[in-house]
Amino acid sequence: MTTALIKKFVPHYEQIHDSKVRASYGILAGSVGIIGNLLLFVFKLTAGVLSGAVSIIADAFNNLSDAGSSVVTLLSFKMAEKPPDIEHPFGHGRIEYLAGLFISIAIILVGVELFRTSLQKIFSPEEITVDFIAVGILIVSIVVKFWMAAFNKNLGKRIKSAAMEATSVDSLSDCVATTVVLLAMGIYYFTGINIDGFAGIGVAIFVFYSGIMTAKDTLQPLLGQAPDVDFVEAIEQIVNANPIVVGLHDLIVHDYGPGRRFVSLHVEVPASMDMMEAHELIDGIEYKLRRSCGCEVTIHMDPIIIDNPKLAIMREAVARAIAKIDEGIGMHDFRVTKSCNGFNLIFDVEVVFGFKYSDADLKKRIQKDVFVLNKTYNTVVKVSHSYM
Repeated sequence: MTTALIKKFVPHYEQIHDSKVRASYGILAGSVGIIGNLLLFVFKLTAGVLSGAVSIIADAFNNLSDAGSSVVTLLSFKMAEKPPDIEHPFGHGRIEYLAGLFISIAIILVGVELFRTSLQKIFSPEEITVDFIAVGILIVSIVVKFWMAAFNKNLGKRIKSAAMEATSVDSLSDCVATTVVLLAMGIYYFTGINIDGFAGIGVAIFVFYSGIMTAKDTLQPLLGQAPDVDFVEAIEQIVNANPIVVGLHDLIVHDYGPGRRFVSLHVEVPASMDMMEAHELIDGIEYKLRRSCGCEVTIHMDPIIIDNPKLAIMREAVARAIAKIDEGIGMHDFRVTKSCNGFNLIFDVEVVFGFKYSDADLKKRIQKDVFVLNKTYNTVVKVSHSYM
């Protein structure tokens, strides 16, 4: 059914990097959420009134808040579709992340309110009527909500949408909440024990926890999380596929919303290459990355000498010395200049954040170990930190 809806309402649905296509996905998800949640609200409110169970009524208003969240999802995708302007030259894509955060906050607030109402029912319990029409409504709502969770999960994975992922988690938490309500009604029917308030407390805690975890996931891209591993590997594969490329480093990804990623990296090429030929090579790589990865790319070209045997020996010796300090240290941009006392070995090293040595201590350690190799070697080291 999900595939049929996508094909019917999302033109060119395979072009997920296109902002208009993403907007169509968002409108579809929002529309399904609004219609589905409004119907569930009416049905659950009816079931709650028939049974007198506060947990069912609370669950009904949870669906009403979900309908409001779906409106936010729909509007956010329409706003994110807006092209860049003077005030927002990188586009409006992060509105999707803000929508996901809004939905997460709504989930948390529902959990808090449900906890408060359920606590009151523990101290002032009310009679529950087990109405089988209400039970049937709840069972149907579980099935519908489970489908909605799978539907939003499917769409969220297709277009990598934090807002849809948050909506999926919300729908799944509703399934759990309604299941707990049903169990409480069953216990009351067979034993006469009223645990409606306690069931509501359990549901509230689950809903609150789901909201916290979803908020954490939607906050990460806003704070500047590391790029997706598959995305980085795709870039590296395309760049290294060219036999002329000696290596790449200093890869940085700036995320301004789905489909609005800006990438910069350094590519090493032989210094003996013709300048125009090297420029043509870099332009070709940038074009392939834009087409295949759906991102804007800027590549800095680093020419390195690869056909000098003495330089190669120096480079290998320094690389081994650095590997003894830590095998995770990367080295690039290696070059040599003469000095009054010998040679300046100039290169960059790249380490991960939280590395065991400070930048200053690492430079001293490298100089000390390289000096053991040859007392005429003086190191000029620049330490950079990986953004991956």
